[in-house]
Amino acid sequence: MASLRTEITEIVTGLGMLGLSSVDEALATRPDAVVGVEDRHYDKLIAARADGKYELQFEEAWANGVAFADAEDGLRGRQPKRVEWKGPHQAPSYEQTPADLRIDHVYLVSCKYGSSLLHNVAPGHLFERLLAVRRTGAGDWYAEVALAEYQALYQAARQYLANHEEGFDDLPPSVTDLDADQHKRLKQPFARRWPESLTEAAHWFSVAVSQASAERWLKALGHRATRREEALWRLLRLQPAPYFVLGTDHRRRPVRYRVDTPWDFRQRFAFKSFDVWPEARVQPVVRWRGDLIVKATDTPVHVDGHVEVRWSHGRFQGSPEAKVYLKTPHLDTPGYTELS
Repeated sequence: MASLRTEITEIVTGLGMLGLSSVDEALATRPDAVVGVEDRHYDKLIAARADGKYELQFEEAWANGVAFADAEDGLRGRQPKRVEWKGPHQAPSYEQTPADLRIDHVYLVSCKYGSSLLHNVAPGHLFERLLAVRRTGAGDWYAEVALAEYQALYQAARQYLANHEEGFDDLPPSVTDLDADQHKRLKQPFARRWPESLTEAAHWFSVAVSQASAERWLKALGHRATRREEALWRLLRLQPAPYFVLGTDHRRRPVRYRVDTPWDFRQRFAFKSFDVWPEARVQPVVRWRGDLIVKATDTPVHVDGHVEVRWSHGRFQGSPEAKVYLKTPHLDTPGYTELS
């Protein structure tokens, strides 16, 4: 279910494209051109607007919608007849274009406010299948790639709980035998930071997962330049048709750009390399970097980021996930073109 903040940023971005004078007029009018937004959504947004807590989000989203309506690469001042909000829908198939809005059946818009996250997927989907094919039923990545270090960390956790906590006498000897309730209970004692007695085991666990994840990614990438270039396209979410991203960066500055297609990408850039390597931190990390040449000027450029391999709901809780982050500023990223 979408959070209130998400509903505000996505719906109000769409409302800003309709040529109305203000956020308040749009909410009061409840335009027929907007599809997928029900009265209950408008009621929530009106209440949130009156509360004042999300005033900044309302204004940022409205400004982005207005900017897209005016942009030469966007609507060029033409009032759209249909603005569809996809909302918290369940996609009928694997969708790779992260669109939140569809304008007049043509323009796809992703709303991204304060985030540099590119993907949040199962580790195997990234490191083994290169984001190309998604499968259901992801297993425990930690147990698969670093079982010895995972078990050592769990054993240190069991010892710590035996000395400092009550109610954990039923934990099994093996980490792979934990049931869902035991995973859930293990989260709380280690929610903030690893105790001193666990730091060494946690470090070597992070090292092992980082190294194994990077090795599997490198194996899947192989040595062919075309395969590595295609992997970079998928990492940056380049798709067969262009789409737009409207939002703000982590400093709350407006971010408005078009995500080009692989065909566009190759017109502008020559691929040199795409590399990945492990970097153990408090949690396992794999760094990535793409190096390119701007064809028009023969200038080298690069794009880089990192992947955090982490539990989805806190330590020992939930399946491991691979969260892919972009370090390069969006408007400096090859394949992302700023809206005029």
